[in-house]
Amino acid sequence: MAGGCAGGRGKVRVRDVLAAKGSRRLVMVTAYDYPSALAVDRAGVDMILVGDSLGMVVLGYESTLQVTLDDMTRHTAAVARARPCALVVADMPFMSYEPSVSKAVESAGALARAGAEAVKLEGGSEYADRVRAIVNAGVPVVGHIGLTPQRVHRLSGYRRQGKTEGEVRRLVEDARALEEAGAFAIVIEYTKADAARAVTESVGVPTICIGSGPHCDGQVLVLHDLIGFSEFTPPFAKRYADVMGVVTRAVAEYAREVREGLFPGPGHYK
Repeated sequence: MAGGCAGGRGKVRVRDVLAAKGSRRLVMVTAYDYPSALAVDRAGVDMILVGDSLGMVVLGYESTLQVTLDDMTRHTAAVARARPCALVVADMPFMSYEPSVSKAVESAGALARAGAEAVKLEGGSEYADRVRAIVNAGVPVVGHIGLTPQRVHRLSGYRRQGKTEGEVRRLVEDARALEEAGAFAIVIEYTKADAARAVTESVGVPTICIGSGPHCDGQVLVLHDLIGFSEFTPPFAKRYADVMGVVTRAVAEYAREVREGLFPGPGHYK
């Protein structure tokens, strides 16, 4: 199991995230299993998101729509076993909360039992009743507005949001509704930077951007995009490493040594 917190920090709680508003920038990154949770937590991130993006970067699906609640609970449990100091937030997958308030509470409870310390759900004011019920049941909630990948068909594709005054006004209204319902943070995905700024300035809870510019209270990226371990990197992500290249070269070297009779060598057997 994981040891102490990186840099001598303490366990990150919801109250710490709330207290960061206006004082420091929050760092969130995805992780989907035990070793990736260990790695990102040792790097000192504030929050680990067990994202339904695992559908594409781990399970090979074309979108997040195929991800099930069983998938999310399994991967959340793996991340939680690392006992990270970062706050563990789990995505609520497609159709785990939309059908009814009771379904939403049950799904959030399943993720909490798996080890999630908070859940994230996509949508604005239309799901405020779900947010309120989940919070009342004892599970903290992160909202998610802007580009909502689970509604990609309704949005006619992965298009940048918040490009008109009307869209910005709706984003602000949605953010305020989520805050009023009890969300302690709000992810803003793939909007115009000015739209994200307007939302950030209109709510008292931290906002966390992904592809929405520098004006939020924090940033989140998909780990596989960040480390170069995915087939496609979105234009708003920055690659900080080439892990795909490192792994490919290592395995190729192993394959060469096996074929040439160099591995295992004398030090690898008795």
